[in-house]
Amino acid sequence: MTPGYRTDCVQKPLALLFEKLGYLVGAHPVCFMIIPLLVSACLGGGFYFLEDHEDNDIERQFTPTSGWSKEARRFVRDNFPHDDSMFSVQRLYTEGNYASVILSSINDSNIFTEAAFQDIIHLDSKVKNISVSSNDRHFRYENLCAKMKDKCIPNVILNIIDYDPQKIEHAKINFPLHELKGRPEFLGFTVGGVNLSEGLIQSAQAVRLFYFLEDVGNSNLWLKQFQRLMLSEHSYSEIKVSLFTSLSRQEEFEKHTPDGIPLFSITYSLVISFSVISCLRFDNVRNKVWVAFVGVLSAGLAVISSFGLMLYIGVPFVITVVNAPFLILGIGVDDMFIMVSNWQQTNVKDPVEKRMADTYKEAAMSITITTVTDILGFYIGLMTDFPSVQYFCLYTSTAIFLCYIYNITFFGAFLALNGRRERRNGHWLTCVQIPSEMPEDSSRCYSLCCVGGHYNAKQGSEREQPINSFFKRHYGPFLTKRWSKLGVVLLYVGYATLAVYGCFQLQEGINMSNLAADDSYVNEYYADERRYFSRYGPTVMVTVGGEYPYWEEKDRAALRSCVNRFTELSFVSEDVRMSWLDIYEEFSWLMHFSLNNQTIFMSNLSTFFSFAPELSLDVNITDGKIYASRFFVQTVDITNATMEIKMFNELREMAKKCTVADILVFHPAFIFYDQYDILESSTIQSIGFTAVVMLMVSLVLIPNPVCSLWVTLSIGSVITGVTGFMALWDVNLDTISMIILVVCVGFTVDFSAHISYAFVSSEKPSADEKAIDAVFHLGYPVLQGALSTIIGVIALATSKNYIYRTLFKIMFLVMVLGLVHGLMFIPVFLTMFSFNYNNKDKKSYDFEYNVKLDQKAIIYENKVFETENKQCVYTIST
Repeated sequence: MTPGYRTDCVQKPLALLFEKLGYLVGAHPVCFMIIPLLVSACLGGGFYFLEDHEDNDIERQFTPTSGWSKEARRFVRDNFPHDDSMFSVQRLYTEGNYASVILSSINDSNIFTEAAFQDIIHLDSKVKNISVSSNDRHFRYENLCAKMKDKCIPNVILNIIDYDPQKIEHAKINFPLHELKGRPEFLGFTVGGVNLSEGLIQSAQAVRLFYFLEDVGNSNLWLKQFQRLMLSEHSYSEIKVSLFTSLSRQEEFEKHTPDGIPLFSITYSLVISFSVISCLRFDNVRNKVWVAFVGVLSAGLAVISSFGLMLYIGVPFVITVVNAPFLILGIGVDDMFIMVSNWQQTNVKDPVEKRMADTYKEAAMSITITTVTDILGFYIGLMTDFPSVQYFCLYTSTAIFLCYIYNITFFGAFLALNGRRERRNGHWLTCVQIPSEMPEDSSRCYSLCCVGGHYNAKQGSEREQPINSFFKRHYGPFLTKRWSKLGVVLLYVGYATLAVYGCFQLQEGINMSNLAADDSYVNEYYADERRYFSRYGPTVMVTVGGEYPYWEEKDRAALRSCVNRFTELSFVSEDVRMSWLDIYEEFSWLMHFSLNNQTIFMSNLSTFFSFAPELSLDVNITDGKIYASRFFVQTVDITNATMEIKMFNELREMAKKCTVADILVFHPAFIFYDQYDILESSTIQSIGFTAVVMLMVSLVLIPNPVCSLWVTLSIGSVITGVTGFMALWDVNLDTISMIILVVCVGFTVDFSAHISYAFVSSEKPSADEKAIDAVFHLGYPVLQGALSTIIGVIALATSKNYIYRTLFKIMFLVMVLGLVHGLMFIPVFLTMFSFNYNNKDKKSYDFEYNVKLDQKAIIYENKVFETENKQCVYTIST
């Protein structure tokens, strides 16, 4: 005889508290319905501020707040300020204002033909003649263009042939560096799909033209007019046109928000339909159609209230938040099914208040566990360095909390009102009292429409639904057979193996084309860019900070060696680079002076910069001292996110190894590459910390430590599976999928916690019977919850936006894998590794007796157990 082991010190008081709350809701349902409606109406007013708080800036929301490259950009901006009179593309610390067109040949033929360049030059002329009006003034390209020596920055390939298409077929053009009027010009970004012979271009498949503008207000007007012109341009027979502007990425991204509205409408309709069908009963009294409708409405009210509240207090509304309603709808409907299932198990003859108390005692505790874990999971997401993730977690966690409150108040109140109708045998549609038995001489049609109120007279509860009977009589016993358990274990081993394999195939980083809709014009530009211009990547600045003795030959050689080591990297060109210091040395040889003297070095710089004025932008001279300088290296073959990560990390590592000076590397695109630096670690940290918190919450709220451990292991298993299978489904680890993976933790808890709680709460004696009882009581609600969530996101599978499709893919994986764990793996593992078990040699029973004051002994199976003469609770095992 050994004492039982229970950890229900928190669970029991909470269950008692919810029992009292259920009684209170059952006694005063009208109040509990009206108050949430009034609160929702008040908080919904926050949507008035939606436009003011909408913030979809890609850099601000989808790059790390404390990113390494943002620090590097501040250094570049402070030490190398922009000079409007000497515009230089490679020296920009931002993307700049520009329009670009990629002009590719029809059928991938040679574009270096007279006919093709006639079209190209004609298009160039049309672009330069674009005119916009503002404040009664007209502005053309020549009024807004970025300038060098008071002239617009030209397109070099057109300058080479002097805008004469007849010259292109005979021109001798070197690639990638071509000397024009004594100056080397880099053509790697201008000519693509190149076929070379002895360094000369023999043919090419594409030409890219750039039109850079000054950073003035009217520039955006010109860029929008450029978009309209190019999108309507279909008149060329020799070339195909794709376009992009510095506004395109942001504009196309911001179109996601309105695109989500029709999807949410479809989703809401589908979930209502599914919920109604799930709660449909072939009984005119027990039918719960309106209960299902109000359950979905309750989740909708939670979304309105939470979003309104966040907007009232000024929390930015970002595009990722649009995903939250789809998730909240799934959570709310899942909780509704749990409450309806527990209501059906109460005694129909009891007063409504008693039935509500019994329902809340079981259901409210179960949904409390999942709500607490969901909210904590999202609040842990606030620890990330991505603002879009932080705001999404803040909005969603608030919505989950209010969804929970509305479920135990608003929805519970309607459940009580519906219970009052059922108690007086009222019709589900008309609420008119109807007979429970078919009157004599009545037609079959009358019986179908006007008779109802049947229940299980033996147990006093509502009749079992066919699906519940399936779980109890077929699925549960099948699952607990010895050979079935072996099959489940083997299936799990196969699942885990495939999931782990997928994890090693996971790619990091967001493809910029994914920020636009599938039918966006920018995707054609991105595709052409990858196809024709992937040979050369970003031109990277290598900056030297602080005072450095450039006039010392030894130090100059050390710095040159340091910069040269960058060209030894596999993705850096050895032939294309720019160094003001090397050019200055050549200048000193021509002018016959030595650089090894500080005075001579500094005094001749002004003369040198008069010959090459753009190089003055690479040296920060203040008070006669050089405080910073920069060099440039050219990257090559950066074709995908994997190469971007390799380039970004190895360039920074090389900068750290260069100890002769304070070296930084920078390019405006690095701002987006910063995500690679923390995505993996941030995701692992968030998920790992969340799993620990889930374990602690489960230990407190689920009265069995072994089951709590299995809940936590289930989280890890599903997360591994989702990560592995999403990699096999071509979903990268980026800020979008990271958000949904954080969500995944909370949803994973829902399945395992419901079943585990039902398992440990079951009064059945053996572990197998407990498992059967758990899937009987909660198998159908869990299945309903999973299906309702899948239905809630299935409309997103048809979306033309990456964000919505990613939500569908990951949530589908979460639901399917979570369902398999909740209804297959967890029940089997609980029977195998639980303290309660049965075999042929030993029977084990855990039971409790309330001992009255005058009771001297307990007699069970002809065995006498002595007791003390006082009221107490004994847990006895034989």
